[in-house]
Amino acid sequence: MSGRHARSGFSRADVVAVLVTILVFLVILLAVRPLHRLARVKSAQALCKRNLAIIGKSISVYASDYDGVLPTAGGRGTAWGPGLNDWRAESRDGAFGLDPNGAGGQATISSSLYLLVRYAGVLPERFVCEGDKGTSGFWPQKYGITAKELTAIWDFGPDPSKHCSYAYHIPYGQHALTTSSEPGLAVAADRNPWIDGSRQQAGDFALFIPDIGLFNGTSKTALSGNARAHSRYEGYNGQFVLFLDGHVEFAQRPFCAMWDDNIYTSWDDDDKARGVPPKPYESKPAHEFDSLLVNDPPLGR
Repeated sequence: MSGRHARSGFSRADVVAVLVTILVFLVILLAVRPLHRLARVKSAQALCKRNLAIIGKSISVYASDYDGVLPTAGGRGTAWGPGLNDWRAESRDGAFGLDPNGAGGQATISSSLYLLVRYAGVLPERFVCEGDKGTSGFWPQKYGITAKELTAIWDFGPDPSKHCSYAYHIPYGQHALTTSSEPGLAVAADRNPWIDGSRQQAGDFALFIPDIGLFNGTSKTALSGNARAHSRYEGYNGQFVLFLDGHVEFAQRPFCAMWDDNIYTSWDDDDKARGVPPKPYESKPAHEFDSLLVNDPPLGR
């Protein structure tokens, strides 16, 4: 009969032990998650730096075969436009809509970079930064192309913003770069924050105030001018930049080229650190020493 009065369930000590175990688990989880996230950030950054280094070496090889001219799609007088005439065309003239003399037409920014796929053997995945959300590798099969090789087409698909993460110095117009340009000019970098991305809208330029000189900005207002791909972890906000001399560096501010030149804006008279945000298909560098790295906005924007 005494067994009928025995207590059942957990004792107070059992409950305390379970709570302590849960608490320890939560502490470990909270400690591990930031470390895991940081590891992913560092991995994405390492890959991005490696991508730009490979792109830089390939640009140098390409330029040596084309009288020092950096990859430039189209022909004489080709302008930056919202797409190619036919990115699947058999000929260059048909791809860019060139006239009978091989001039005119329009090209995307990414189609100039795609020349490195066609002629320098760079794989399309080298143009994708893991931190650039919404951008994925390019395969022609995605667009129903099965018979053509990567070297038989002219761009990263009909909407190249989905498959190319990097901004490139505007190659069309009078300030296109050559290997004889100033070594301190920026050639390529993470996507321009003032141009719409595949999953994000352009940033609010009014929030960007440099924290140098007479601008009187703070570190927060200065960081708002950075690319978005590497901005998801405090202390690792910035962009990887490929310079004309071939080196790649992680810049914590966008005004990192010659004379504190902002790589994502054009000069505004004497203002080089803040400058003027780009307008797709319209903007051009204000000077031969003005680095202006742009990318194509999503199709229809």
